[in-house]
Amino acid sequence: MTTKAPSFRLNHGFTSTDGAGVRAIRNTILHSLPHQELNAVFTKLEHVDLAHQTVLHEPGKPIQFAYFMNSGLASILNVMSDGKSVEVGLTGREGFVGIPLIVGFRSSPSLATMQVVGSAFRIRANDFSKILNVCPHLQKALNRFSQELMMQSAQVAACNRVHEVEARLARWLLMSQDRLESDVVPLTQQSLANMLGTRRASVTVAAGVLQRAGLITYNRGRVKIERRGRLETTSCECYQKLNEQFQRWRRESK
Repeated sequence: MTTKAPSFRLNHGFTSTDGAGVRAIRNTILHSLPHQELNAVFTKLEHVDLAHQTVLHEPGKPIQFAYFMNSGLASILNVMSDGKSVEVGLTGREGFVGIPLIVGFRSSPSLATMQVVGSAFRIRANDFSKILNVCPHLQKALNRFSQELMMQSAQVAACNRVHEVEARLARWLLMSQDRLESDVVPLTQQSLANMLGTRRASVTVAAGVLQRAGLITYNRGRVKIERRGRLETTSCECYQKLNEQFQRWRRESK
């Protein structure tokens, strides 16, 4: 069961309002902030809708904005000189895009792009550095998230090297479902191939195996998870290992 996130109001009334009306805060990092810091941060935030394949930052170029994801899925990709790419990070409403800014860097070696349409609260890079200096709770939350993303990247790199495509696909779908909070993941096979660092033909075969087993249905760029329990069994150990460590860290931080 999904719990609806409460709305906050700015200027001590905490109304997240723009020209389109009141915006509910669903981002976990913003949600965790004390009233005073949230109020300070929100004076610099702008709500934006993010279409599929919207580029959030490009490799080697200055990062213009940081994003507190509110819905959808953002993917962090390493792009090779021949144009091939592989996903090294995935985040939804639990996360943040613009990690290099936390430690004072202004560019990233990776491409950040939207894999599933969504929205975010964005902040200009210059404003972010100023806000971070006066918001210790925000800084701590972002440092923790960057550690989680670093572990995710390391685990996924190992996963892509040693596990079969079918198990990797199951793991990716589970991670996506957790972040989207939906049984449906709107992605093409080519996008999935890019995420997993493999050929489209390999994804086609793997998706066919999962579909024939009744774990998923796939049709016209839309994957629906039908039997999550069995998909978890099919997935490699990486999904469980990541979740166990994240839960351990969250217990330690209390």
